[in-house]
Amino acid sequence: MSSPVRHYTGGRFDASGVPFPLVDPVCGGTVGEVPAAPRELVDRAVHAARGALRGPWGSWSPAERSRMLYRIADGIERRFEEFVAAECADTGKPRDLASTVDIPRAIANFRSYADLPAGRSEQSWHTVTPDGRGALNYTVRKPLGVVAVISPWNLPLLLLTWKVAPALAMGNTVVAKPSELTPSTACLLAEVMAEAELPAGVFNLVHGGGADAAGQWLTEHPGVDAIAFTGESRTGSAIMRAAAARLAPVSFELGGKNAGLVFADADLEQAVAGTLRSAFTHSGQVCLCTERVYVQRPVFDAFAEALASGAKALNGYGPMISAAHRDKVLGHLAKAAADGDVLAGGRAPRFSDERDGGFWVLPTVLAGLPEDHPAVREEIFGPVVHLAPFDTEEEALALANGSPYGLAATVWTGDVSRAHRVAPALDVGIAWVNTWNLRDLRTPFGGVKASGIGREGGDHSLDFFSEPMNVCVKL
Repeated sequence: MSSPVRHYTGGRFDASGVPFPLVDPVCGGTVGEVPAAPRELVDRAVHAARGALRGPWGSWSPAERSRMLYRIADGIERRFEEFVAAECADTGKPRDLASTVDIPRAIANFRSYADLPAGRSEQSWHTVTPDGRGALNYTVRKPLGVVAVISPWNLPLLLLTWKVAPALAMGNTVVAKPSELTPSTACLLAEVMAEAELPAGVFNLVHGGGADAAGQWLTEHPGVDAIAFTGESRTGSAIMRAAAARLAPVSFELGGKNAGLVFADADLEQAVAGTLRSAFTHSGQVCLCTERVYVQRPVFDAFAEALASGAKALNGYGPMISAAHRDKVLGHLAKAAADGDVLAGGRAPRFSDERDGGFWVLPTVLAGLPEDHPAVREEIFGPVVHLAPFDTEEEALALANGSPYGLAATVWTGDVSRAHRVAPALDVGIAWVNTWNLRDLRTPFGGVKASGIGREGGDHSLDFFSEPMNVCVKL
């Protein structure tokens, strides 16, 4: 890490609170300490954010906020290598992933939302009145106020900035709480905010756990006006209960058990390569990763053999984020091995070096499990994919949609008519055809069912982080 992990409240850094260890997932050793924010520090952060709304920030024009977002993006770019190193140290992910996805996307998030508000137009209506003189109705958008941003450990900076950037663009103030497992890039971001001379209290950062800790105290705080959260569905339910007590709006991007459909007319080589990427990027620790693949029966055996071979040949993947998460994944694999077939992986690798103290799981391909098996039904969030055959298009859709989750799906087919039939029929927020995770930041992002509430991206984020108000002027 390039600097110690600290809180940032009201424009000041401090390390108050009882520290807990920061663990390197690659080797399993302790590499630093993280201060756990006491309740009074969370309260101070919320009050600092509330105060900033009444300060100079509250009178900034959209153009001034846009220039600030550009300065923040430039600050991340200047310290690019520091951010990459911190991201890799916290998560264990390969450098090429952090340097080509995570940090560039964080920069793009700020630049994208610096530009988007300027292109928006508000609505207006000329209203007929009984006296014939008329009235003019128009809308304005106002910030929600103090926004709590709770971000996860898998894409720490990318998903934090995905929420912070539009929140600031619309004039809100933020109190951020990153995962306690991956705090370092959030602290670097606070340093960049300070260097950019963002007014004190506009961005605040607290560290700590979730239940009975900083996360819970923040989401339950009466001074928080809205909550944006990415994480597991169970935590989302707890946050929603806290928000419901004061009717605070929420935006949730939650878990997934994403399906892939491979039809017999697909380019098999392309489908295998795409599924290796969609199943095993960041060792499956991406909410959009594919965990269930349904393959049309005529090509099932060929696809299974090629995917298993590809999984065995993968290298350069990273570890699970923690010992607890590794043990959860291995527990699923033990049950799956007893009840079905392990075509590749299925265990922890042996390196005969310091990595054997880390939290590794081999890329794993499973088959032969019933649809109600926990490895097929529950989110594993690891390098694990299960294969099953199907015969008809209708059966494929029933299998893909037969999940309590609905975040994303992939469709592999050479039939353009089928692509346009199947993709919209999937119960998900995002469907990719003959690709995976190809993103345009202006498009809606989010899930259905247990995978989330609301949409982020482009105007959808700007709408969530602002409140429409109607002004009526009698003429």
